[in-house]
Amino acid sequence: MNRKKHFIARLPGWIASVLMIFFTTFWAYWGIGELYHEGWWGAWYNRLPYLVPIVAMLIPTLVSFRWPVIGGSLIIAIGIFALFFFGNDVAFIGLAVALVGAAFLVDGLVKRRAGPEEEETSLPWWRRRWRYLLVIGAPAVVIIGMSIYSLPVVLTRVDDGDRSARLIEGNGVSLIWAPEGPGWNWKQPWGGYPSWQSLALYGVSPVGLDDKPGYGRQGEEIIFASGEDMARTNLCLYLSADGTTLLDEPQNIWRMPTTEEVARSLIRHGESAGCTWQGEYQKQVACEVLPDKESPLWSTDQPVIYYWTADAYDEREGAFVSYNGWVNATYKLGGNPRHGYRCVREP
Repeated sequence: MNRKKHFIARLPGWIASVLMIFFTTFWAYWGIGELYHEGWWGAWYNRLPYLVPIVAMLIPTLVSFRWPVIGGSLIIAIGIFALFFFGNDVAFIGLAVALVGAAFLVDGLVKRRAGPEEEETSLPWWRRRWRYLLVIGAPAVVIIGMSIYSLPVVLTRVDDGDRSARLIEGNGVSLIWAPEGPGWNWKQPWGGYPSWQSLALYGVSPVGLDDKPGYGRQGEEIIFASGEDMARTNLCLYLSADGTTLLDEPQNIWRMPTTEEVARSLIRHGESAGCTWQGEYQKQVACEVLPDKESPLWSTDQPVIYYWTADAYDEREGAFVSYNGWVNATYKLGGNPRHGYRCVREP
C-alpha cells in the first residue's frame, strides 16, 4: 500500500483518536473542576462520582487504541445506549459517539487487512505511542494544574462546627442566620432540599411542602409561585423565635434573604469578603477577596453550594447565590442536594 492510500485508510482511526483524546481531556477538566467546586464536602467518597466520567472515557479509548475492533464496538454500544436511553436531548451526542466508534472499527479492519508486517516501523517510540501519551498526559496536565490552583483553597477552609444561629456582619448588612433545623437546609426524604417554589408556598393551605391547589402543573399549564408569594407565605415566616421549629401559624420573625443580602454576607476565613451585587445575573459579584464555602455562613459537611434567595428572576426561575459569589437563576420547581436555603432575621 503506497503512502497516500495508507494515509487515507488510516485517517478515520486518527480522527477518532484525536476526538477521544479531546473528549477525555474535556471530561477531566469538567470532573476535577466540579469535584473541587461542588464535590468537596463531607467524607472522601463523596468525591468519587466526579472521577467516573474521566474513567468512563479513558478505558474505552485505551481499549480502542490497542484493539480498535473491540474498542470501537464498545464505543458504538455506548453511543447507541445514549441515543435510545436518554432520548432527544442527547441524541446528537449518542450519534457522535457511535460514529467515533465506527471510525475505530474501520481502523481495526484496515489494520487486519494490512497484516502484522505492515505495522512494523522504525519510527521513535514516542511517535508510535503518541496517542497513549496524549490521552493520558493531557488529562493529567489538566488535573494537576487545576489541583495546584484549587487544593490550597479547599484544604484551608474554615469550619468551626457551630451550627447555631449566627450573627454575620457583611458588607453593610447585619443579619442573624437560622440555626440547624428546618430554617437551614431542611433535607427531604428524597435526598434533596426544598425547591424555590416549595419554600415560597409553604404557608399556602395546607401548610407544608406538599403540592398546593392552583399551583404546579394545571393541565397543560404550569403555575409558578411569584415573588409576592415568596414574601407572603415563605417557610421562614413559620419558624419559631429560636429558629428550631416550624409552627402552624406565621410568626413573622424570620424571612428569606434577598439576593443582595446573601451576596453582601459572603465570607472568607470568618471575615466579610466585601462583596457587592450589581443586579446582574450569570455573573460573579464584585468582592474584595474571593469568598468560599466556610462557616458561619455555610456548612462544609453538607453538599449545598447555592442558597435560594427571596427574589424571582422571572415567572419560571428563582434566584440563587453560590458560595464563591456567582448569582444565577434556575427553574423554580427544581431542587437538588446542591441548592439549599437559610432563613434570616434582624439582630
